[in-house]
Amino acid sequence: MVDDLREGLLPAAVFHDREVYDLELRRIFAKSWVYIGHETEIPNRGDFVTRNIGEDPFILIRDEQDELRVLLNACRHRGAQVCRVQAGNTKGFVCPFHGWAYRNSGELIGVPVRSQGYASLDLKEWNLFAAPHVTNYMGLIFANLDPDAVPFEEYLGDYKWYFDIQFALSDGGMEVLGEPHRWLVDANWKQGAENFCGDSSHTQMTHRSVLEAGIIDSVAAGAPKEGTGLHVHDCSGHAISIRQLPGEAPFISYPEEVTHHFHTGVLSQDQFDLAKRSLLHNGTLFPNFSFLHIGLSDSPQKPQTGFLTLRVWQPKGPGQMEIWNWVLAPREASPEYKRRAYQVGMSSFSPSGSFEQDDVAVWPGVTRTAGTVFAELNKVRFNYQMGMGDMSTSKPLTDWVGPGVANSTNAGEGGLRTFHKTWYERMTNTKIEIGDHD
Repeated sequence: MVDDLREGLLPAAVFHDREVYDLELRRIFAKSWVYIGHETEIPNRGDFVTRNIGEDPFILIRDEQDELRVLLNACRHRGAQVCRVQAGNTKGFVCPFHGWAYRNSGELIGVPVRSQGYASLDLKEWNLFAAPHVTNYMGLIFANLDPDAVPFEEYLGDYKWYFDIQFALSDGGMEVLGEPHRWLVDANWKQGAENFCGDSSHTQMTHRSVLEAGIIDSVAAGAPKEGTGLHVHDCSGHAISIRQLPGEAPFISYPEEVTHHFHTGVLSQDQFDLAKRSLLHNGTLFPNFSFLHIGLSDSPQKPQTGFLTLRVWQPKGPGQMEIWNWVLAPREASPEYKRRAYQVGMSSFSPSGSFEQDDVAVWPGVTRTAGTVFAELNKVRFNYQMGMGDMSTSKPLTDWVGPGVANSTNAGEGGLRTFHKTWYERMTNTKIEIGDHD
């Protein structure tokens, strides 16, 4: 497979092979920093939501000491789920099977008929299992199941430069609007994750109807163009796509009522200036956390509205994923603006969103093809060579202000190749060089 990656090719089997998928759960999801939720979803002590890491069920909760915990949703007695609702507020959990009781910190505090059946049981040894690493980074809560995991900021690496722009631009940070939407798609989880690494060339085809309807800026979503779009890849294993208007200040379509809260308190001047001239940013933090910072409208007669949408591409088997989608806006924005941002976000990226209907119509075809007998017998490989080496008419920018490899055109698939290179390295625990010059 290394030789294929060096040629910009990818075996189709990685999108629909049960053995590959089972290894992903163990070598990627059990060892990576995975997004669990946002702090504004659980603002009060006792607030909780249920989430997944890979296919394992967890409870994200703010306990009575205001500590964020990620607890395995399984009773220590016989493994039954102790929580069977998606969200709520509680001081503790009682297993519906045999009644073992736990504080919201996961501490076991009660066992029925203990004096008769569990006289010598040490309760302290039977607390709920918990993720060994949990971090709150600018309101984003990530967990890692690997006891030997590197710290989250080390995992971010140089990608922190771009990541922080999305979440530290405003004084008060970002706020989740409403509950996350989720829906099933008959496609492999990597389809969505790689797409957000920088698949700009699909927009003018897959989303043609959206462009014709005029609900997105033509420069932001049009065909790849020198000087306005660029891809940044090979950035500590992660990637991002950026659309900008040099010499102008669209500020991701946020109005002045919102942008006057933007600052350089956390960001450098270069980061702030990039945000100022940007129309959109979309990227993926490996493995399955993606973001899109963009301005859209639900009508050509209404102005573009800036918002941030977060994505988790939740694996549900080799041929299915569950998409989780959050809409966020700066905390300082007015209630009216937040309502508008949520409305626009839902009209574009949700189970019935205009963009969503396009993507989920084509992604399943890739997974179906990957699962065909023909693909297996003929060792079919998919082409990821766009913008690679001699395929590209442009070269990496030498004066780019940020980290990673940046090209002056987004007519390439360098971000997707970065994603699959990282995937291969995590699956095999082997570092490789693929000589990618996109």
